[in-house]
Amino acid sequence: MKSSPRPKYRRVLLKLSGEALGGDARVGICPEAVRNMAQQIREVRLLGVQVVVVVGGGNIFRGLSGSQRGVERATGDYMGMLATVINALALQDALEKLAVPTRVQSAITMAQVAEPFIRRRAVRHLEKGRVVIFGGGTGNPYFSTDTAAALRGTEIGAEVILKATKVDGIYDCDPQKKPRARRFARISYLEALQKQLKVMDSTAFSLCMDNQMPIIVFDLFRPHNFKRVVMGEEVGTMVTG
Repeated sequence: MKSSPRPKYRRVLLKLSGEALGGDARVGICPEAVRNMAQQIREVRLLGVQVVVVVGGGNIFRGLSGSQRGVERATGDYMGMLATVINALALQDALEKLAVPTRVQSAITMAQVAEPFIRRRAVRHLEKGRVVIFGGGTGNPYFSTDTAAALRGTEIGAEVILKATKVDGIYDCDPQKKPRARRFARISYLEALQKQLKVMDSTAFSLCMDNQMPIIVFDLFRPHNFKRVVMGEEVGTMVTG
């Protein structure tokens, strides 16, 4: 008998923006959008792939935007970190309704709703087949959830960071404004930095580059795309050394 193809990756980190959880409105929490994400995560988990998720909080509060409206920057960033925990709990609820065992770990201690981030415990959860959702960013102001994804991915030994977006990869300019925008199938860290392409913020990107952590930017909102990426299909844009 012909054996079924195996996933290319054994352990992946999925970076979800807060706006993605907000659905088309990009604010608040859209149950349908969260349910769709949970279904895609479940589909990949059934392949035997270990999945870690880092969620943003921009659908509820973004620290940088708050500081531009008069909120003290560090305070705004802590508010944004709390927003990511709300999103993590929403995703956990959707996953567990699909019978996917899940743990939320927070960089900010809140024992009643989430475990504290402990690297060895997170890895053990993965080995037991649980999906681990990281909330609270890095636990420090002035760092984005992109940086949290790069940091946690490196810490727990992920093989790749999968950045979920609403576009099918990285373009040389905004494809929504310029129809002739060119999509890159593969690009190097240095080229992405030199072209000032908006892959991640510079701190997150530098951390990935220093640790040779590949990044794949892909469209999560196309059905089964997460599975296709994990299986090694050429979906989105790969950023490597």
